[in-house]
Amino acid sequence: MQLQATNSPFTQEQAELLNQLLPTLTESQKVWLSGFLAASQAAPSASGETPQAVPAAAPAAQPVSKEITILYGSQTGNAQGIADSSSKTLKENGYEVTVSSMSDFKPNQLKKLKNLLIVVSTHGEGDPPDNAISFHEFVHGKRAPKLEGLRFSVLSLGDSSYEFFCQTGKEFDNVLEDLGGTRLTPRVDCDLDYDEPAAEWLSNVVEALNGKQEEETGGVSPAGVPAASGESQFSRTNPFQAEVLENINLNGRGSNKETRHIEISLEGSNLSYEPGDSLGIYPENDSVLVDMLLDELKWNAEEIVTVNKKGDVAPLKQALITNFEITVLTKPLLQHAAQFTENEKLHELLSAGHEEELKNYLSGRDLLDLVQDFGPWAVSPQDFVSMLRKMPARLYSIASSLEANPDEVHLTIGALRYESFGRNRNGVCSILCAERLEPGHTLPVYIQHNQNFKLPENGETPIIMVGPGTGVAPFRAFMQEREERGAEGKSWMFFGDQHFVTDFLYQTEWQKWLGRGVLTKMDVAFSRDSEEKVYVQHRMLEQSKEFFQWLEEGAILYICGDEKNMAHDVHETLIGIIEKEGSMTREQAEDYVARMQQEKRYQRDVY
Repeated sequence: MQLQATNSPFTQEQAELLNQLLPTLTESQKVWLSGFLAASQAAPSASGETPQAVPAAAPAAQPVSKEITILYGSQTGNAQGIADSSSKTLKENGYEVTVSSMSDFKPNQLKKLKNLLIVVSTHGEGDPPDNAISFHEFVHGKRAPKLEGLRFSVLSLGDSSYEFFCQTGKEFDNVLEDLGGTRLTPRVDCDLDYDEPAAEWLSNVVEALNGKQEEETGGVSPAGVPAASGESQFSRTNPFQAEVLENINLNGRGSNKETRHIEISLEGSNLSYEPGDSLGIYPENDSVLVDMLLDELKWNAEEIVTVNKKGDVAPLKQALITNFEITVLTKPLLQHAAQFTENEKLHELLSAGHEEELKNYLSGRDLLDLVQDFGPWAVSPQDFVSMLRKMPARLYSIASSLEANPDEVHLTIGALRYESFGRNRNGVCSILCAERLEPGHTLPVYIQHNQNFKLPENGETPIIMVGPGTGVAPFRAFMQEREERGAEGKSWMFFGDQHFVTDFLYQTEWQKWLGRGVLTKMDVAFSRDSEEKVYVQHRMLEQSKEFFQWLEEGAILYICGDEKNMAHDVHETLIGIIEKEGSMTREQAEDYVARMQQEKRYQRDVY
């Protein structure tokens, strides 16, 4: 409706100006303007008199704060990627956004926030990631403030094959409510395939912030999920088909292990990375396992099925090889599957009071076990694949420097083979690389940036690296990078494996770096070369005095490898060394380590 001098109290000139202005205003600007005009009518005049109020159609809403803080807790970089790209989308929607790691955020600022978005992963058995620990402790502690004026929303990342799925996100969501905060939107818990739910969460957040429906705002672009690398068009959702250049076994003849060194070309991708980042690979399932599954279900391998929400289709066998995860069981999968069988054992397994039995069943079994154990099945191929998770990418620590190897990325991958419940099992990606990947083949890949595992900007800062087995990978990248930069800071490597003769990964390279002074010191532990097993933490203890001296000089400590055993033992050893050499109590030593983490002087890439 157009204003005219004849249908309003305005002059023709005023009406024309208003007709030009009003269509350009957003809904929030109109609300603010109506509130401003109402307030100006109610305010005393310069003479001290109060003007008569003009009739208002409705009370004006309070203006929505345009300031948003996004805090992320991230171990591998996924949560940080979502936080960064969410910030970009929110800024495009007119908001002022601050993004921060939880470890960098000052907790006393929390009570000043109006809008808070939490993006956090769950690590290990329900634990916060390293850079979320201090903030997690604060909000659950006695010093946490009341947050009645806070609006918040939580995006939680996890893996439903773990018992404590998205536990950290659930805890943040609950405690912020307990402190008085109000949810902007409900928490969203994401499995490994987080792209679509993360985009939907962000869309709902923007709707809630704007106070209107998505169709009025024009929606939120799917770019709300993280792009994997700056200017490149290739990402987690659009991987690059990278050619394999080399694939060699690093272990010597007679070794109990098989560790592949794989060199991959990134030429033409415009992908870039830094030491400490990871490469994501989308693998394929073994066709032999897929054939066994199809034989058990007596299905036609060529039957066409829909493989995603976009409506893409593929023959059933190819879909099971390429599109879906079939080697890991989760509780949600069993709950879906129970709809298609009357097998009493499965329904009993999922009933209350059988949690421990269910946990034991899920461990070490795959989709073929499920099909064999709980038939007969009344399910179509389409319904069957619809309940499966999308094939998740496998992340591997990059073992090269882009400065030293332009247009290439190197990986160090241990082949996983084991026997479980009477059947031989294989790691999906590691055995693809070990047995079926040749030079000239291609792999769908993307870069996973990880700002939580990075070399110091100052090349004079000393570093200590602890990386047994394939945990050596990022430290090979560190050494290549420091050599290219001409870094002069001291460096100390702790490496361990089973046998010196067959399992000393990249031995000649370490020796050359020692000879050239790029690497200052190296200690090795080969557990099977002596009667009593020796591990990297034992070498740390043997060098405890010098180790602590390096820490006192400001050295950054890096740990890479198995979390459950190695990383736990190294962490305990670290506390013991600080306690002994620093003449501290256990509590003081733990505080020392906590400060190291806060200062980014204790960084872990564990799995």
